[in-house]
Amino acid sequence: MSITRSGNTVHDSACNLSEMTRQGAVAAAIGNQATIRTAEIVHYRACLASALANNCQPGVFIRALMDLGTGGV
Repeated sequence: MSITRSGNTVHDSACNLSEMTRQGAVAAAIGNQATIRTAEIVHYRACLASALANNCQPGVFIRALMDLGTGGV
């Protein structure tokens, strides 16, 4: 499991909850790449929104979304 530790408790909690949800979706997808990709995008968008709302650095989440082909949003 990936754990977010930014030092901002609200942001960390939001990202860690989103990560647990992402892992459940990926586990249930059983090889369905479209479902897995969607779960990844939803997770990183939630983390990006939390970072922006809580004045945390959003760069890692923008990069992850770019790597997933969303253009960073």
